Amino acid sequence: MADANDQSRAGFVALIGEPNAGKSTLLNRMVGAKVSIVTHKVQTTRARIRGVAIEGDSQIVFVDTPGIFKPKRRLDRAMVTAAWGGAADADITVLMVEAHRGLSEGVEGILAALAENPVRGKIALAINKIDMVDVEKLLAMTQKLNERFDFVETFMISAEKGRGVDDLRKWLAKEIPMGPWLYPEDQIADLPLRMIAAEMTREKLTLNLHQELPYQLTVETEKWEERADGSARVDQIVYVARDGHKGIILGKRGETIKRISRQSREELSEFLGRKIHLFLQVKVRPNWLEEAERYGEMGLDFKDGNA
Repeated sequence: MADANDQSRAGFVALIGEPNAGKSTLLNRMVGAKVSIVTHKVQTTRARIRGVAIEGDSQIVFVDTPGIFKPKRRLDRAMVTAAWGGAADADITVLMVEAHRGLSEGVEGILAALAENPVRGKIALAINKIDMVDVEKLLAMTQKLNERFDFVETFMISAEKGRGVDDLRKWLAKEIPMGPWLYPEDQIADLPLRMIAAEMTREKLTLNLHQELPYQLTVETEKWEERADGSARVDQIVYVARDGHKGIILGKRGETIKRISRQSREELSEFLGRKIHLFLQVKVRPNWLEEAERYGEMGLDFKDGNA
């Protein structure tokens, strides 16, 4: 592990952008492990997940913030406040913009907010999904975005395919402050395992259920019991707002919940490199979106959701 006597660097990098801009995919690519859930649904990242990447003598701590959008509910407001909080605390903020969407209304709003409330660190631009547009459009959009805001650096990337990601990581490694590393070398995320496990199950629920349901559920790891043989028993509760939602998650003869449980167990076992025994329960809590305890479990502040 690097220490303060050598050329070590360590710092926080916030990834901000609209929902679905590819922040979680980029984080997972940078860290080299799956620490943030990636789905086709927008607004799936709720907590400020930190992933830790090593590049030479530098330790880059990523803050993967929820997407910034116009909030409508308490949960939305808490998520957006968490996103801006992550950027305010970071040494470098990277604004991610989807190449095929360009300077959208949402991106305009983020740029306006950055101009009004400057964050303390440097701000770079990463144009993601570059394989979705031709070169001329890409260059024109890059120019337009840089005219709108004075970014210190611009990167063209494909987080999914890995293009341009190494260049971005190397630049970040050079730009973060000198100093000792903040985390042990083998620690890839500072989220407790209980929360990572809950996020994995929530991802499987989101992928398996195509209704609007996923925004009205949350998953909590209730118990984590280590066993003598090196395996662990993990008990989780899926909270939903309505009885009808419980039936959808359980599925016919319990088939849906069994499939979700199997997928989550397999991924968690692979992630931890050991056997996991996962048990899921579904409970109806009509007002979970208004319960402070549920927000704490997601790493959010209930008060941030106040209108």
